[in-house]
Amino acid sequence: MPEPPEPRTPAPSAERATPSERQPSPDRPTPSQTPFERQPSPEPQARSERPAPPERADDLHLDARNLRGLAHPLRVRLLGLLRTDGPSTATALAARLGLTSAATSYHLRQLATYGFIVEDTGRGQPRERWWRAAHRSTSMSLAEVADDPAAIEAGEVYLRGVAQSNAALVQGHLDELAVLPARWRAAGALNDVLLRLTPEQTDELVERMWAVVEDYPRADEPGTQAAGTRRVNVQLQVFPRPGDPIDETDADDADAHPEEER
Repeated sequence: MPEPPEPRTPAPSAERATPSERQPSPDRPTPSQTPFERQPSPEPQARSERPAPPERADDLHLDARNLRGLAHPLRVRLLGLLRTDGPSTATALAARLGLTSAATSYHLRQLATYGFIVEDTGRGQPRERWWRAAHRSTSMSLAEVADDPAAIEAGEVYLRGVAQSNAALVQGHLDELAVLPARWRAAGALNDVLLRLTPEQTDELVERMWAVVEDYPRADEPGTQAAGTRRVNVQLQVFPRPGDPIDETDADDADAHPEEER
């Protein structure tokens, strides 16, 4: 779900190389290639724990309280659909997701309780209840809730929901790959590369990748529906390799200084 930066939207430079023109540096690790054999390019994803963008009225930063409202994968999915595809009803969303309207209605009410969505009054028939997203995006930092075990648990559930939604988008792209126009079929990338970094370098990498993304117009910005364009999903996934042993230098301050009272 994701989940994106703002508000700079200058047009991309005509001199910027396309993904097929970029060549990897000889001293960098070779990434796993897609079936299209394209050269790797930075692949930012809208992850919830990215560096916070400039605050806007339609952006929401998650805290220990409202984070609990997204501690369910279905709520993450519902909120994402309302943000990307516009207002809808519990019945329409249930049909789209293969669920009962009772299930979607319950989770929509929970999202409304925590302020993520609001009723879209005046739309549809009198007996229909339409919902719309209250914000354009959300951001989150687990570091801000490090002293709250319940919030950390809710944050993990939320991030799992984001990961499931992003994986579903990738699978959906592959499902329709064969019917896309040839130019769009060859556009984009699905690559990965394994680096060796410090936590500080990892944060720097994410910031620099988002800086590149911010040079391009968001799909929800006015005047971005130019001829020849379509919505393009950009995902950023940067995380420590699972299963690697934890080095002693990676220990938290609490473990490194057990004598300190906390």
